[in-house]
Amino acid sequence: MQTPSDHADQLDLDLGPIELQDDLDLDGDTLREECGVFGIFGHQEAAAITALGLHALQHRGQEAAGIVTFDGSRFHSERRLGLVGDAFSRREVIERLPGNAAVGHVRYSTTGGTILRNVQPLFAELSAGGFAVGHNGNLTNGLTLRRELVKGGALMQSTTDTEVILHLVAQSKRSRFIDRFIEALRTIEGAYALVALTNKKLVGARDPLGIRPLVLGDLDGRPILTSETCALDMIGAKYVRDIEPGEIIVFDESGAHSHKPFPPKPARPCIFEYIYFARPDSIVGGRSVYDVRKAFGAQLARESHPDVDVVVPVPDSGVPAAVGYSQYSGVPFELGIIRNHYVGRTFIQPTQSVRELGVRMKHSANRAAIEGKRIILIDDSLVRGTTSKKIVRMMRDAGAREVHFRLASPPILYPDYYGIDLPDRGGLLAATHSVEEMREIIGADSLAFLSIDGMYRAMGYPGRDPANPKFADHCFTGAYPTHLTDQSDVEPAPRQLSLLAEAS
Repeated sequence: MQTPSDHADQLDLDLGPIELQDDLDLDGDTLREECGVFGIFGHQEAAAITALGLHALQHRGQEAAGIVTFDGSRFHSERRLGLVGDAFSRREVIERLPGNAAVGHVRYSTTGGTILRNVQPLFAELSAGGFAVGHNGNLTNGLTLRRELVKGGALMQSTTDTEVILHLVAQSKRSRFIDRFIEALRTIEGAYALVALTNKKLVGARDPLGIRPLVLGDLDGRPILTSETCALDMIGAKYVRDIEPGEIIVFDESGAHSHKPFPPKPARPCIFEYIYFARPDSIVGGRSVYDVRKAFGAQLARESHPDVDVVVPVPDSGVPAAVGYSQYSGVPFELGIIRNHYVGRTFIQPTQSVRELGVRMKHSANRAAIEGKRIILIDDSLVRGTTSKKIVRMMRDAGAREVHFRLASPPILYPDYYGIDLPDRGGLLAATHSVEEMREIIGADSLAFLSIDGMYRAMGYPGRDPANPKFADHCFTGAYPTHLTDQSDVEPAPRQLSLLAEAS
């Protein structure tokens, strides 16, 4: 969900403008993915089950959550800023969401601030009735379509590209809802996994290349659509199959109906689902994410292995790759970094000395495991390098004799336009520095990345075929799988689409 702007200065009444200390936040230099979706049809506890499913998808978005239900006559909506547990753990909230069909969403905004009117699922009253939709991904022509719709008289209530889909469905002249929905999807480009709810149907859709994941499950004979299989495990549902790239699936009282309105194309699922985004216990595209990450680590050990005493993961995303590295290399695995899971965003501290201490609230060195030893740190990826630099310094302060750094993915050289929050090329360390320069910046004794061919070998292929890449790997290669209309548009994108602010 592209959020072009919702920027508001953060102001403290006593201290004046506050500057967030992003450079001191060890979670501020990681990849961010937009959101997760969940839908269920025909179950009397639809809202409660959806809330549980969203709990399992919390890693895909921590800024906001929402659920929309239908009780046979009315739609009900609860959309809140914050975590799922904060918003949907109370009985009275679930009781305000009656009905046997529901769609839910967890959100991470890629740019600007999260405000309530951007929290999904979005809802609109169409000529045929209510329509709620949740979207994982990003439309690469969303801003272009938005301008056209506004010029044509559309009244936009949010700054998310998901609302474009609502308007396209509303403006379609087709008589059947599914035909209106298909016509809308023919207009958009980019990455999307959608769950939608009408007064009669639960609908799921996946973009023609399958960039974003969407799976089908079954709970007591009732269909479920969700971003990852871990959400099915959470509620005791059975995995049925992946929704195919370009497929639209509809559930109503007469059963399931599959539509494939797009010409078939070779699938290009996002490689970062395996590297970082998906939970390790999920199955994505028929592959265990945990096993794939271990394979990345083993391949990394084949390609670049210094003489070290222990393998140390950067928690939590580096753990499976470090296990694979350790098992292949024979070097012992140690938890040399301990993460505090009970700390949210680092609070804003008043002095530099206290701010430096705040860094250690989230990660601390396990001195007993690393002191006097030559260690190799394993992480999933490197974006700006600020986190890696602080981790290396922390290891040296704890007495590590040597600190080597390895990344279980290739260097990130290009920005993403499909839902990953990555900076432009100027903000990507690997795009502006050599490996040796990066090594000096982060302060490691050595630095190496998994090769692109090695990444593909770990996935079971002989290497990357440039004529037919199996994944959306554009962040490493620059080979974008779709048109980038908004990026090539000569008309500049508006930086501020609205000045309306509302209490949440």
